[in-house]
Amino acid sequence: MIRGFNNFIRLLFVVRTLARYDALFLLDDLERAPFYVKMGRFFLPVFAIGAPSRKDLRKGERLAQALQELGPSFIKLGQALSVRADLLGEEIAQDLGNLRDRLPPFSFEEAKATIERELEHPIETLFVNFDPEPVAAASIAQVHFAEVEDVIAAPTDEDPDAVQTVMRKVAIKVLRPGIEKAFERDLRLFFWISDLADRFQPSFRRLRLKQIVEVLEQSVSLEMDLRLEAAAAAEIGENFAGDPDFGVPTIDWQRTAQRVMTQSRVEGISLSKIEELKDAGHDMEKISANVIRVFLFQVLRDGFFHADMHHGNLFVGEDGRLIAVDFGIMGRMDRETRLFMAEMLYAFLVGDYRRAAEVHFEAGYVPPKKSLDAFTQACRSIGEPILGKPVSEISIGKLLVQLFQITETFEMETQPQLLLLQKTMVTAEGVAQSLNRDVNFWEVAYPTVEAWMRENMGPEAKAAQVVNDGLTFLKKLPDVVSKTDRLLSRLDDEHDFLHGSDKRLGRRNNGSDAGQILMFACGLISGAALTYILLNL
Repeated sequence: MIRGFNNFIRLLFVVRTLARYDALFLLDDLERAPFYVKMGRFFLPVFAIGAPSRKDLRKGERLAQALQELGPSFIKLGQALSVRADLLGEEIAQDLGNLRDRLPPFSFEEAKATIERELEHPIETLFVNFDPEPVAAASIAQVHFAEVEDVIAAPTDEDPDAVQTVMRKVAIKVLRPGIEKAFERDLRLFFWISDLADRFQPSFRRLRLKQIVEVLEQSVSLEMDLRLEAAAAAEIGENFAGDPDFGVPTIDWQRTAQRVMTQSRVEGISLSKIEELKDAGHDMEKISANVIRVFLFQVLRDGFFHADMHHGNLFVGEDGRLIAVDFGIMGRMDRETRLFMAEMLYAFLVGDYRRAAEVHFEAGYVPPKKSLDAFTQACRSIGEPILGKPVSEISIGKLLVQLFQITETFEMETQPQLLLLQKTMVTAEGVAQSLNRDVNFWEVAYPTVEAWMRENMGPEAKAAQVVNDGLTFLKKLPDVVSKTDRLLSRLDDEHDFLHGSDKRLGRRNNGSDAGQILMFACGLISGAALTYILLNL
């Protein structure tokens, strides 16, 4: 009861802010809202009295500004909704996609207190030349520059135990004070609103708004523990170890804790500074193609991708190497989802719309009761206008956006992991095109996609997978046998109990029968596993 009242009070504040920005248009689409909600919508503009007119702005721009004012949780919500063109429309989704995660910095005293509490040492003993002015401030954390003194061995002939001090440049990320409680409060509100939407807008149910909030909650919880972000950076670094064209900062684990993360400082030019990149003599076409290559390797090869690949999180070093930062938002895709994405995109781009439709049904994304022929027709309606353009103008991200827009007709449930991938793909594609307008996304992507499909979907891959499945089953055989033996022993004991313990001969016969049954079962299971392997090769 108290929680519901708190949600209601918070909602009034949110509604007031949305009204001031004339961003309450989402309420106009509620089909079964109760009378008092409709009356409230009628009188809500009263909240906007005295607010400047925003009629010159698009709906999405007004909504983005309102969410920016509402704070960190709503900025994250806006970014999550930016992939929902099927729910908000392409224009509003695009405006929310431009919502940048920037907030005023918090004080150096608060940052210092957090660092010292988390690392359990005075800041002066941890860092040298700590800059009290942050270089970046976002909704969850801000970043400071400093240096670290490393004492390393430097033996000489005269002094084998000699050491020397080396200065190392680092960047320190510090969580905002009280950010956990703020997000917890607003996430409760988001869950409450998603429940109301499901009740009063039945068509929203297939959009799985509650699951979207759950994904947001999971993402935010990961961002609240900087040790997990550090681990993500380290994993990406391992995945690209030895890659001459891509790298990530090195984590200083001795100066990293739940609310503080220290990493090597990136020396390079942000991709947002295109003119500086050109003046420095960097090859823009090569960098553009590298952005696409790195993205595809993360998605297809590794199944673990940086889900916030905008200009501000990508840098170019002096040697032309692409460097990524900020691993708070990451995406994972299992092998089955990667196979689906690769085959679906390939089918679209070669014009095989039947196969594009079939993979949706095979993955279970479209209910089997729906017509395969009708869905094939819908896929053609998306693919033909895109494939009718020069190949250099084909937008993979736009293809996915339009595909998700037709899902309502076919009751295709929202797949949160695919929405995150779509958002990242649109962002990466936009970054690549900003560096080189003539970049051919498909031409760059095709060799990577084709090689991955050949390796993972060709005859050799299928045979290897079949054998692996069969061997996995055979590895489980001892446990199956053991469980079967225990079951037969229990049945034997129950038989003795029911028919009398004095029937020893019968019991021995039952035991012998049980052993024969067990041996037969083992042979049958082994034969089935081997037959499965042979028939599928």
